[in-house]
Amino acid sequence: MAKIIGNLEPQDDYMHELGPEENFNESAYYNFFDSKQSMGGWFRLGNRANEGYAEMTVCLYLPDGRVLFTFRRAPITSNDAFDANGLRFEVEEPTQRHRTTFEGSVVELAEPRDMADPRRAFKDNPKKRVSFDLVHEAVGPLYGSKAEKTAEPDRDAEKSFAKAHFEQHMHVTGSLHIDGEEIGIDGYGLRDHSWGPRYWQAIHSYEWLTLNFGPDLGGMVSVIQRDPEGKERSAGGVLIRGMEMERIVDATIEAEYEDNGLYHKSVTAHLKTEKGEELTLTGRVDSFIPLRNRREDMVTHIGEGMTTWTLGDRTGHGLSEFLRQVE
Repeated sequence: MAKIIGNLEPQDDYMHELGPEENFNESAYYNFFDSKQSMGGWFRLGNRANEGYAEMTVCLYLPDGRVLFTFRRAPITSNDAFDANGLRFEVEEPTQRHRTTFEGSVVELAEPRDMADPRRAFKDNPKKRVSFDLVHEAVGPLYGSKAEKTAEPDRDAEKSFAKAHFEQHMHVTGSLHIDGEEIGIDGYGLRDHSWGPRYWQAIHSYEWLTLNFGPDLGGMVSVIQRDPEGKERSAGGVLIRGMEMERIVDATIEAEYEDNGLYHKSVTAHLKTEKGEELTLTGRVDSFIPLRNRREDMVTHIGEGMTTWTLGDRTGHGLSEFLRQVE
């Protein structure tokens, strides 16, 4: 069993009691990046049982720049499992070993930016049949925290993004099939699990970076701005070396954008660790897809970039995810 950092228990790897809030969300997310093949991907299930559906997403970055993608609000009636629309997550050993499987149809995007108009992207691009069976084994501690109580008054639920959250770095192996063609996967990635009330519109912006340099080094950097004025800003992260964790106590992220000023194409992060060390992380976005979430008259942009990272003398891969509230 992997080391646990924070007020968490092995049992937290499983499902939690459904809260009373309309927007109660329990979600699990996994990513992987196979550096030798210059490919990767991520997948997520966000159970919103009180609203009757799960947010189900699969996104795969191929070496030639194509992205395979699908999203659906799949009907669910309970919060008993992560299992919707062909995507399933299983805990084989809590904190240590997980399995993710999928079988279904995805859209093949030769130009991933087509997803800025999802209806047209799904209509105009060809479909592929995809399946995968992946095993995720811990190469780092499970770290995060949970609130003692997840239920909140409705007014607080409106402003919530998650009351409990943890992450862990994983070694990912298995197989991926695209229209019957098998691709072996051997890479590294990060998983996260959160539960509690959530609206994607509850915060103004964030940058979330996941870093994988091999079995001995990983990382995560997060900068969150809850209000447009920047009065409620939090920045930090972790460096993972084996089962040991070193906290990043401050982070400043700069990005270069495409002409629209929204799609990021390179990232520079200035980091300060709890030991006082100052580090510079640079990233080149190799493949990018723009996603969005809507609620009432609000639109949230979520830019997902498969990124090549450089930290000191190490080069690896991971994800750069930028969230913005837009007109």
